[in-house]
Amino acid sequence: MKLLRFLWAVLQACLTPIIALLAFLAVMLSDVLWAAFGRKKIVPSTSPDRTAASVVIPNWNGRDLLEKYLPSVVEAMSGNPRNEVIVVDNGSEDGSAEFLHQNFPTVRIIALEKNLGFGGGSNTGFKAATNDVVVLLNSDMRVAPDFLAPLLEGFSDPDVFAVSCQILFTDPNKVREETGLTQVWWEDGAFRVAHRMDDQVTGLFPCSYPGGGSSAFDRRKFLELGGFDELLRPFYGEDTDLGYLAWKRGWKVLYQPASLVWHEHRGTIGKKFSQAYIDSILQKNFLLLCWKNIHETRLIAEHFLFACGGAMVSLFAGNSRERASLAGLWKALLQIPEALSSRWRARQLAAVSDQEALSRPLGGYFYDRFAPQVKEDSPRVLFLSPYPLEPPVHGGAVFMNQTIRELAKSVELHLVVLVDTPSQVIEHESLRDLCASLQIVVRLPGDTHSVGSIRPRAVREFFRRDLEWLLHRTIFSEQINVLQLEYTNMGQYAGNYHRIINCVFEHDVYFQSIERQLEKSIPLVQKLKTSLEYLRAFRWEIKMLQHMDRIQVCTIENGDYLKSFDKSLSRKIDFGLRAGIDSSRYDFQPMGRQPETMLFVGSFRHLPNAEALTWFAEKVMPEILRQRPQAKLIIVGAAPPPSHSLPTYGGSIEIHGFAEDIRAPFREYSVFICPILTGSGVRVKLLEAFASGIPVVSTRIGAEGLARVDGEFCSLADTPEEFARKVIALFEKGGQEMAIRARQEVENNWDIPTITRRLVDSYYKAIQEKSLHSD
Repeated sequence: MKLLRFLWAVLQACLTPIIALLAFLAVMLSDVLWAAFGRKKIVPSTSPDRTAASVVIPNWNGRDLLEKYLPSVVEAMSGNPRNEVIVVDNGSEDGSAEFLHQNFPTVRIIALEKNLGFGGGSNTGFKAATNDVVVLLNSDMRVAPDFLAPLLEGFSDPDVFAVSCQILFTDPNKVREETGLTQVWWEDGAFRVAHRMDDQVTGLFPCSYPGGGSSAFDRRKFLELGGFDELLRPFYGEDTDLGYLAWKRGWKVLYQPASLVWHEHRGTIGKKFSQAYIDSILQKNFLLLCWKNIHETRLIAEHFLFACGGAMVSLFAGNSRERASLAGLWKALLQIPEALSSRWRARQLAAVSDQEALSRPLGGYFYDRFAPQVKEDSPRVLFLSPYPLEPPVHGGAVFMNQTIRELAKSVELHLVVLVDTPSQVIEHESLRDLCASLQIVVRLPGDTHSVGSIRPRAVREFFRRDLEWLLHRTIFSEQINVLQLEYTNMGQYAGNYHRIINCVFEHDVYFQSIERQLEKSIPLVQKLKTSLEYLRAFRWEIKMLQHMDRIQVCTIENGDYLKSFDKSLSRKIDFGLRAGIDSSRYDFQPMGRQPETMLFVGSFRHLPNAEALTWFAEKVMPEILRQRPQAKLIIVGAAPPPSHSLPTYGGSIEIHGFAEDIRAPFREYSVFICPILTGSGVRVKLLEAFASGIPVVSTRIGAEGLARVDGEFCSLADTPEEFARKVIALFEKGGQEMAIRARQEVENNWDIPTITRRLVDSYYKAIQEKSLHSD
């Protein structure tokens, strides 16, 4: 028996690519014929009459459900004599039609001799309806008395195809698998669908598809699209298909949270069919959805590749709704003639691309594409920080914290901050009064273990579909016209917008930071992993930056480095708009410091800081102590290393940890050290040291973008011996004149109020430039 099962599995494994290839070749042949002979059939949109509506309810052996839920529908529609309720009885055997004749004389009954399925029954009802707006309801749906008026409100725009109700469950303890706020996205070669539960959506809002049993439709548009496609019989996927067709046609699908209905989830299908059968239909139909609707060659090829691979995996790992199966491929292949006919018709109706149809239901794209074009009086900025801002425990947090405080004075600022723990939410409440809106998100870990992924680890770590949704909702509700993204990893949330400005602040150039790690002597396995991440980062970061409208960099050197790989980035790169501090907050104190003391500041979650401290403690500190035995190193910063991980030299190294006010240690000690060996960007610790009057010794990488000449603003040294010599020289001479020049440099070129004014000017300019191109 084991041998037979093994041979059967081998046979199935051989059949899977053959079936997938046959289907792929059939689709490609259809596309070749379309390219030669296909013609669009698109007619102008018209507005429906919104003064009355027809309700259509398909029914199959649902007498008990009609008895329970139909009264609420009849009552809700009774206020207008032109309203009508139609029940399409799909050949029921439980006396549904007779029951309706006897108990609901005002209801129109269309009794079919056989069951045409949900789609066929619904299509029959639409054809029989007398009003322009048709509300399609499941037989297990109860409606609020005032559910109709908000639906009709949504059809004021002639391009609206459908308006979906908000779905609640009759059992309040049940998880809301359906809400009416639908979302569709493309992932791993297939459509993915979900219902969003979002209490922040309080008015008409775009959604991906209208729920088949809980939405209002423009009847003429419904019939123009051909209604629910019999290809997807007997059920499931018809509404997803119709919604996608509508978006590709150039129409809109909206969600109306004010229209309330209650659903006894799967009150009909769940009683009549097994879960295994339902799942098999879902697998088949999700394949057919792609074969019919996806017309971009790259996407359809991607679909077949994943479908074949997924089916192979399912042979050994078991079936899953998330991937294809051999049985699903076979069932879909048996319908290939119908699928190709539907594909041809879908092509005739399509007015926009697949990528555009997938994007428009998202709030940000919807606002960008369809909001009225008006002259912008002031930037409305959505600022996204991937790290906590309060307290600012690392350099990037300092830059962001001080920028938003200045930015909020000049623009309408909406802030989204990711934090690591719920306790950090309270710490950020102080920012609420600064901003027009503040949303604090406790970050869940992203995907960091996908060995085969071509996206960098740092990008995968910060990808959350919920965060993407939140950003799009905020753009829509707050009418955002500038999206300010912080760090490379947040660049993934930029959109292909026509009017909204995408800005990213490259706190450091990510692939440059990795390159500098590779220049060090590291174990072979780590070097291989780092090399792979470098290749991913280089490919992804350059491509991401090409889609930005403005790229803010810390230094001229960072900008030149990026331009050396892609000269087209030159017109987008801005220097001197983001990296800065408020120099007025730092008391300049060049005298009166503790002699022979060194200070190192940094967040030690940041690898370059940890590496720098280890290098200094092991390579530089012994040489300093040899000449100055009383010298001390004070370490200040979040997440410091444990004391046993560093040599203490009899108490010469003190770890103080996090400081509530970082300005205090900057006033106290005699020399600041910055022994950074890797990384990229501007070190805020140096700006703070310059502003505070403490003389500095730094590596050239550590001082990159701030100091190019040794001794002008700080001493520069790259070897342990040279570094120790420069520290001791400052112990002896004080370095006050150098400290004065450094303070002036900060005030002239790195003062946050001044550079933030330039940042706002850059927003105005970018908005104006993009509006000219979008006209």
